[in-house]
Amino acid sequence: MTEKYKIYLSEDTKSRLINDAELFEFTKNDESVNLNAFLKTLIVNYFDQYRHDSEALLANIMQDLSELSSISKKDAAFLADKIVSTYIKADHLQRGKNSALTLTVSGSSYEILKIIENNMLAETSLSQYLKDMFNAYLSIPRSERESIIFKDSYEDISRALKEHRVLSFTTTTSGDNKAYYVEPYIIAPSKEEQCNYLLCFDRRAKKPRTFRISRLRSVFVTSDTFAVNPDIQEELREKALRSPHSVGLTVQAVVRLNPYGVRKFKAITKNRPLVSKIEGDLYYFDWPELQLEEYFKRFGRDAIVIEPESLKEKIRKFYYYGLREYSR
Repeated sequence: MTEKYKIYLSEDTKSRLINDAELFEFTKNDESVNLNAFLKTLIVNYFDQYRHDSEALLANIMQDLSELSSISKKDAAFLADKIVSTYIKADHLQRGKNSALTLTVSGSSYEILKIIENNMLAETSLSQYLKDMFNAYLSIPRSERESIIFKDSYEDISRALKEHRVLSFTTTTSGDNKAYYVEPYIIAPSKEEQCNYLLCFDRRAKKPRTFRISRLRSVFVTSDTFAVNPDIQEELREKALRSPHSVGLTVQAVVRLNPYGVRKFKAITKNRPLVSKIEGDLYYFDWPELQLEEYFKRFGRDAIVIEPESLKEKIRKFYYYGLREYSR
């Protein structure tokens, strides 16, 4: 069964939902953002949590009001509902005009909307209920929102972590539907990207790896168990604190920044490496080489790698081949 609903969202809410859909790579065949697929997933995975949290909030406010001897239980319930609707879910707190959005649902998302229609709309419309749900979702930190959207993957990974079981999965970045078999150790958020990463040991490649959880597909907890390796565990814990999106080999690097390079270093915060020390215009790093390469490629002549030679050569070749192509 498929049905279409028209809902109204503020431009700010709609824009932030589109941003999440894009970050979590909900796309159509033409690579455009598939907001409808994203919202269907959000509704299915978040409805129970939203309902529970809303009921708990209302109950807590009612409890606090009921402790005042001058207020009856009936009045406490009325005031609690008024407080929630006026100060927590208030439309006037949102900026911009509302815009119409057609939501097409089927399967599980259709069933959830029918439950909402039949049981949750005593004093509100379906559009308003969904708007409140979406705004509540957006009030949660993005790394936690990711765990909602990819709820099934998180549950399987959490189980594998708890039981020390081998995980298998494919990724959207492998391109060939290759299956990975890994020993999971840690889930860690990246502060810059606000995404979560699985740090693990690849059984086939015999080396540590990291995978962005939103890019995992066909996650499966196998029956195989593994013994935790203390050395690998300590290494991945250290990586989780510093750079969970990169578990490559750490190098000691020296980079010379001119005044414009210093400005860029302060301004470009995404995946920015931590500085070990600064001596004049020399910046020292103890960081994965791949991440240093990707970060400083954006600086041009404003950042010159002094050491190591391998990193210097990689960036030199990057600009050399780029210049060659542009000179044709």
